Amino acid sequence: MSQDILKKQAAEAALDYVTGGIVGVGTGSTVNHFIDALAGIKGRIEGAVSSSEASTERLKSHGIPVLDLNAVGELSIYVDGADESNAQLQLIKGGGGALTREKIVAAASKIFVCIADESKLVKVLGKFPLPVEVIPMARSYVARELVQLGGTPAWREGFVTDNGNLILDVQGLAITEPAALEQKINNIAGVVTVGIFALRPADVLILGSQEGPKNLKAA
Repeated sequence: MSQDILKKQAAEAALDYVTGGIVGVGTGSTVNHFIDALAGIKGRIEGAVSSSEASTERLKSHGIPVLDLNAVGELSIYVDGADESNAQLQLIKGGGGALTREKIVAAASKIFVCIADESKLVKVLGKFPLPVEVIPMARSYVARELVQLGGTPAWREGFVTDNGNLILDVQGLAITEPAALEQKINNIAGVVTVGIFALRPADVLILGSQEGPKNLKAA
């Protein structure tokens, strides 16, 4: 099966966790499949909170109301993809550049269901370049600080986040202590957030596989 079919498989399996109310919705190619599947049961939910302008447009195109997080309080569920996950369901996210809003919605949700194809499960995080969202004036300073941590940051030129900020993609990091590194990078002046989701990891990881969807809990 192709990678796209595996993504769709995982996305459709996530519907089992949607019990009504307001659904937090992430961003990316796997989430697009989830949004399309969610449209089939939209009568069961009150609406969605979206982590990106792109997801908002897709939800609205299906007639799913998009609500402001400030107006709804805690969400029962958040469904999003990942660029990498380890066995503890700590993630690297932000390949699509929506990491800050994704982290906010994840933090405001009772259950975080991550959907991905089986290639995203890794032993150690960091082969995928780690996205860091930065305030524009701090780009060079933050890059120098990331070099001090052993990484090789590259400015994602020509890209601006939905928040009006820039992304540095950091290669060369073997992230053996994700929560500690998440805190350390978040504490650099000018960093909006880092794409490590370890302080708030996923609760469930659904992996599309050749044998069908696999549901994993943290090891």
